[in-house]
Amino acid sequence: MRSKKLLYGALILVLAVGLVFAVACEKKAPKPTAGGVIVIGTTEKYTQLDPAQAYDFFTWELFQNIYYTLLIYKPGTTELVPGLAAEMPTASADNKEWTFKLRDGLKFSNDVPITAETVKYQIDRVITTKSDPSWLVDDFVDYVEVVDPLTVKFVLKQPVAYFPSLVATPPYATIDPAIYPADATISDPTGFSCTGPYMVEKFVRDAEIVLVKNPNYYGDAALNDKIIIKFYKDATTLRLAVEKGEIDIAWKALNPTDIKDLKANPNLKVVEASGAQIRYLCFVCNGDPFKEKILRGAVSAAIDRMSVVDKVFLGTVEPLYSMVPIGMWSHKDSFKEVYGEYNIEKTKELLKGLGYDEANPFAFELWYTPTHYGDTEADVALLLKQGLEATGVMKVELKSAEWGTYNDNFDKGNMSAFLLGWYPDYIDPDDYTSVFALSTASDSMGIFYADPKMDELLLKAQVTTKQKDREKIYEEVQDYWAAEVPTCPIFQGKLFLVTQPYIEGIAVGATMIFNYDVVYRTN
Repeated sequence: MRSKKLLYGALILVLAVGLVFAVACEKKAPKPTAGGVIVIGTTEKYTQLDPAQAYDFFTWELFQNIYYTLLIYKPGTTELVPGLAAEMPTASADNKEWTFKLRDGLKFSNDVPITAETVKYQIDRVITTKSDPSWLVDDFVDYVEVVDPLTVKFVLKQPVAYFPSLVATPPYATIDPAIYPADATISDPTGFSCTGPYMVEKFVRDAEIVLVKNPNYYGDAALNDKIIIKFYKDATTLRLAVEKGEIDIAWKALNPTDIKDLKANPNLKVVEASGAQIRYLCFVCNGDPFKEKILRGAVSAAIDRMSVVDKVFLGTVEPLYSMVPIGMWSHKDSFKEVYGEYNIEKTKELLKGLGYDEANPFAFELWYTPTHYGDTEADVALLLKQGLEATGVMKVELKSAEWGTYNDNFDKGNMSAFLLGWYPDYIDPDDYTSVFALSTASDSMGIFYADPKMDELLLKAQVTTKQKDREKIYEEVQDYWAAEVPTCPIFQGKLFLVTQPYIEGIAVGATMIFNYDVVYRTN
C-alpha cells in the first residue's frame, strides 16, 4: 500500500527534472493567436490508461487534462478550486464527512450525463480493484453516499484535514461506467469519455497522443485547438527535436548538460523553477549499525550536498535540509541548523563519543540503484562516499542493485543505508513526513522507525484543521526529525521546459500538473 506509493515517486524521479510551485513571466505575455496546434515532446511513457490503476507521473498528467476530479488546482499554483464540483466542499465539525455539490448539467464528451452516482461509481471501483494508487482512497474513505443527484458525501475512516488535496488526485477522477468496469481495471480502454478541457482523438502507444477540445467541457475553452504529444527514446533525440523545430515544447527529460547548452541558444526559451522532487538517504533504524541515532547524525553532518549539486547536476538541483521541500508551507532548514552544510568536525565529535577515530573508522555500506534514477546515480553515490570518507573517521563501501532487487532489499531491511527519491501524491507536508516516520507506515518504506513523540506530532498534524496551527506542528516535526534522523535529505530538483520562442502560458503546478489548455502560440 504505502510501499506502492514509493514506486510512483521513484518511477517518475529522473535526472534533474522536478516540480514547480509557480512559473510566471516577468513581463506581460503576448496575446495568443487563434487556435493552433502545439506539439510536446517527451521521453516519458504512458502506462495503464485507467485512473484506478495508473500510478506514474506522465499518465497522471494525461488524466489531469482529460479526466477531471471534483477539485483541481488553479494552473501554476497550489490553490485548489472547484473542478466538477460547483463549489468548495463543506466539512463536518470533526472533518470526517465532506460534502460536494456537482455543477448542474455536466456531461462526458460523449454526451452521457454526470451525476453523484457517477462520482460514487469510481470511488467504489478504486476500493474494489485495490490497484497501486488505491491507498489514496482506501486508506481514508470509509464509504461514499449519494445525497441527491447532484450531491455526494464522503465519509472518512478518521478526520483528515487535507482531504481536499486527496480528492484532486487522479484516482478520484470521474469516469464513464460504460468504459471502465466496476470490478476490473483496463490498461488500454476502447474509448475515452472525457470531462476535462480535452478529449482523446488519437492514441498510438509509445508513438503519439492527439488531444482536441472537449465540446462538453464546463470551463473556458483551451487556448489551442490541438495538442500532439510525441514520444522520444532518449534525451539526445528529444534535444535534437526541439533544436530542429520539430516540437514546440521539450518536457521530461533533458540531461543537465543539455539544459546548460540550451540556455545559451538564442532561438529557444528555457523555463526554470524550483520544484519538490526530493532525494534523500534512508537508514534502517531498528538494526545495526544505524539503530544508534548518533551514527545517523554523524553521517548526516558529512553529507556533501554542494558537491552533488555542482559536479553531478551542474546546478540544476539545489541542496535540501528538510524532508519538507523548499517552497512548501512549513519548510524549515532544520538539518542545516543542527549539522551545518558540511561539517566534518561535527561528524568527528559525534563519532568520538562512540569510540571511532582515524585509527578506528566507522564502516558501513551505502546502497544505490544504478539506472532507476538515471545514469547520474552512480556519480551521486560516489561523491557522497568521497565526502563521508573525507572526514577521516568513516569508511564507506558502495553497493548497488537494480530496482526490483533494490525494492525487495529495503522491504526486508537488507540495506542499512540506501538512497531513494520522492514526488508528492498530494500537496501537503504530511506526504513528506508521515509516510516515512509514522510507525504504522515506516516499515513499508524500509526505514523501520518508530517513536512515540514523532507519532504524536504527525497524527496531531493530520487532524488539526487550521493551517497556521499545522504549520507550527510541522516545524516541530522537522526539528525533531533532524534530532532523530530516520532519513537525511540531500537535494531537491528543479523543473526545466525548453520551448520555441513563440510559446507562452507555461504553467505547471505543485502536483506536477502541466495544464495544456493555458499554453498558446503567438505566431
